[in-house]
Amino acid sequence: MRYSRLAETYEKIESTTKRLEMTDYLVELLKETPKEIIDKVVYLTQGKIYPDFVGLEIGVAEKLAIKAIARAAGKREKEIEEDLKTSGDIGETAQKFMAKKAQATLFQQPLTVEKVYQTLEKMAKTVGAGSMDMKLSLLAGLLTAATSKEAKYLIRTVTGNLRLGIADMTVLDALAIAYGGGKESRCYIERAYNISSDLGKVAKILVEKGLEGIKRFEVSIGKPIRPMLAERLSTPEEILEKLGGKCIAEYKYDGERIQTHKDGEKITLFSRRLENISDQYPDAIQLIRQSVKAQTAILEAECVAIDPDTGEMLPFQELMHRRRKYGIAKAMEEYPIALYFFDLLYLNGKDLTLQPYPVRRRNLEAVIQQTERIRIAEYIITDNPEELEKFFLKAIEEGCEGLLCKSIAGDSIYQAGARGWQWIKYKRDYKSEMTDTVDLVVVGAFHGRGRRAGTYGALLLAAYDSEEDSFKTVCKCGSGFTDEDLEKLPKKMKKHQILKKHPRVISTIEADVWFEPKQVIEVIGAEITLSPVHTCALNIIREGSGLAIRFPRFTGNYRPDKAAEDATTVKEIIEMYQRQLKKFE
Repeated sequence: MRYSRLAETYEKIESTTKRLEMTDYLVELLKETPKEIIDKVVYLTQGKIYPDFVGLEIGVAEKLAIKAIARAAGKREKEIEEDLKTSGDIGETAQKFMAKKAQATLFQQPLTVEKVYQTLEKMAKTVGAGSMDMKLSLLAGLLTAATSKEAKYLIRTVTGNLRLGIADMTVLDALAIAYGGGKESRCYIERAYNISSDLGKVAKILVEKGLEGIKRFEVSIGKPIRPMLAERLSTPEEILEKLGGKCIAEYKYDGERIQTHKDGEKITLFSRRLENISDQYPDAIQLIRQSVKAQTAILEAECVAIDPDTGEMLPFQELMHRRRKYGIAKAMEEYPIALYFFDLLYLNGKDLTLQPYPVRRRNLEAVIQQTERIRIAEYIITDNPEELEKFFLKAIEEGCEGLLCKSIAGDSIYQAGARGWQWIKYKRDYKSEMTDTVDLVVVGAFHGRGRRAGTYGALLLAAYDSEEDSFKTVCKCGSGFTDEDLEKLPKKMKKHQILKKHPRVISTIEADVWFEPKQVIEVIGAEITLSPVHTCALNIIREGSGLAIRFPRFTGNYRPDKAAEDATTVKEIIEMYQRQLKKFE
């Protein structure tokens, strides 16, 4: 299959902001794709060559990409750099220069998807001495063989900025239509994706074995399950009513959520974003080997930093000192950790995700040998609001964020990748209006003036609309940033900068600079108000109005552990607004 077919589809997708049209273009492409390379086409359309959890990236920085374009086009690097300053998109620059390349390639074999994939794979696996030269040579070779349009998307792919404006959910829709008999099959395909986090593998099984093969899809060790998410409520009465009058309430620890995969002595740790973080927590791996009494298992835990002198739990920001590539031994010494396990999803060859939570919890208690640093989450089972409140205050006193209240009903299965009312967060901050922080996505920025000249004066922030798979603006935030933050922001956000508003961003405000919805930051405000300009909950509370956060302030916390789709949702903003109103009635 020619790579030019992919490039044509990408160009069409990029030219529209209508999700249905994007899906139609993808359906056409997938139907034309040979079965044996469907996984590769899906990965490339995601802008990668493997699922994220594999942790193998092509790893081409902008500087190396400029060198490759210059070599392939027969131009000086300075010319490429100058054009890039104007275009702001290295893909556009590559297209421009490869259209004017000096040597004709009339007798060049056309690029195939297989050739592109194999070369990118080779680049990703090239490490050590001389690896940069090898990557440069391989990339320049691809560009020399490419048409100008192909060059545009090749360069974007290798630099990690394909920028098509489509999410995995759009690919799932397209697969359902192309090979599942219609959108009604999407739920089966999505479940397979949610329990494997591998869209390429899901596509391959769907194409080769059909929908029946997808229905038989199973959890497997080494492929992370997309985490189940919680809703939020502000009173014990509301929580108990929502959970059928009785629930299990667990401490909500202020740490990093970790999914543990145990296969004999081999332990792999994944973050909530499904990144392999095993190298950052060798002490956690040792603790798990000693305390998890199972041959194979997938477990979820909260990893919490503890005070080495007192054993007390420390805030999440202290744990973030462990997110490093070097100096791990020193970090282990300075920031020791404890693990608090709260779920068991797979045990000795058996998938437990479809079992009710009480069954999973009993199995968890049977396989964990508790120690000072390996614990099962503290919990009670209650139907009493007063008891729930007392337990909540106890959790706060011991350094937790609050409680996670869970359904114990017969249908309390593990809803991988979903946010639902089976789990409900109860945090101290929810007890008054907007003393609770929210996690918002940076989608745009405005140029600063005066002391902020040369940097951003404010960021345009959005909440995630999970029903429409889009990001809707909720505030402009310019407070809470230190001078150091302001100095670093343009550089920090450069890799996400795009020329026009992202197709998944819904905004009536025109930002000076637009970004892909990638970076999540923590914000707090005075209150939530009706807004004539923001699109969050537009026309839901009142016709012609959305919701906005008044007097927003950056707390200083960037959230690298959260994907954009894990940000606070529009639905949550609406619920916070409605609870706020009740307090003034």
